[in-house]
Formats: sequence, C-alpha cells, structure tokens
Amino acid sequence: MPGAFQYKPKFLDIRVRPPSGEEDARAEDVNALKPGERACDHPGCRLAATARAPKSRDMLNEHYWFCQPHAAEYNRNWNFFAGMSEGEVRRRQHEELFTGGRPTWEMKAGRMSREAAAFAAKFGQGQGYRDPFNMFGGTVGPRPAPEPEDRRIGKIERGALADLDLDVNADGAKIRSRYTELVRRLHPDANGGDRSGEHKLQRVIKAYQSLRKAGMV
Repeated sequence: MPGAFQYKPKFLDIRVRPPSGEEDARAEDVNALKPGERACDHPGCRLAATARAPKSRDMLNEHYWFCQPHAAEYNRNWNFFAGMSEGEVRRRQHEELFTGGRPTWEMKAGRMSREAAAFAAKFGQGQGYRDPFNMFGGTVGPRPAPEPEDRRIGKIERGALADLDLDVNADGAKIRSRYTELVRRLHPDANGGDRSGEHKLQRVIKAYQSLRKAGMV
C-alpha cells in the first residue's frame, strides 16, 4: 500500500494517569466520614452517627450519637427504671400520672422575702400565726446540709466505671490509677501465663477507652 494511505494514529499514548497513594487510601476507606458527619459514640465504631439516644433517665436532654446498628442495640438494652427500688418506681409512676413528670415547686415565700421577714418579726412578738408547713420560711435554727448528689453521667460511662470497680464520683486521677492497677493485676505476664483474667482485662481496657472518649480522663 502506498505510504500516503497508511494509518497513522493521532495519539500514541492514551493511558489514564494512575491515582496517587492518598487517593487509593481514600477509595479503600469506605467508612471515612464525609464533611459534616460525626462519628458514632460507641467505643471503636467508625461509622457515621445517624440517631441519638438519651444518656440516662436523669439526662433526657443530653444524648449519645450512634450509627443505626448501635442505636438499635442501645434501645434494646434501655430500661428507664433500672437501678430504682419498687417504691421509687411507684412514686415515679404517680408523678407521671398527676404531673406528667414535670417538676413542681413549693408554694411558699422565700426565706429572704418581705413576707417572711414580716412574719418572723410578728412571730417573735407573739402576734403571728401558726405555720406548721413553714409556708413563710419562718423556721428558726440551722437547716440540715444537703447531701451531695451523684455526678450526672450517661449509661455507658456509668457501666465503664462499674467495670473499673469505681463509683460515679471518681475523678480522672483515680480512674487512671485504678486502670493501671487492674492491667498489672490481670495481665497474663503478671500471673505466670494464666489467662483466666483475660476477659476481665478486655472489659477494663474497653471501659477505660470509653471514659477517655467521654473526656472523663
């Protein structure tokens, strides 16, 4: 065939540039969070959070954020009356029936109010009224000191503290100290290779990670 009619390709190399290493890593990481998404609060989960759940019955306005599977698991294990005595359960049901669970306040004047001061002055002169229910705050004598309340923490953090054999008021230093103590005690190297405490050790490590994620350590 004459040279004028020979086929000459216009492009000699039409290969596509291979992706860089960073693009390969992004393509392989199917669980990578997209902009605006937040990670699931369940320890070790890398999925995006799509559902929220209250932390405890005392913190209904504070929530965990879970992916759908962990939200379903949390809801299955949720028990609003967990840890309450039978009397406390009946009292809570009574409050729900009569007040809808909303807080109520005493109908009496404050201790520093004008009405309380006037009543106290008259009562001291023998011109006052009987006040058996202390409606005007005229009770004389020191008031008993209020008992300290437990720290308000969620169900996951409360369970993690229980796994570390700590109460709900333990601070960060005490949590770290107990974690170090339990790891040294339960590790097989400290027991001559005995693995009977390995399950407890895994629970201790998971509990410590949960408390770190919650900012308590």
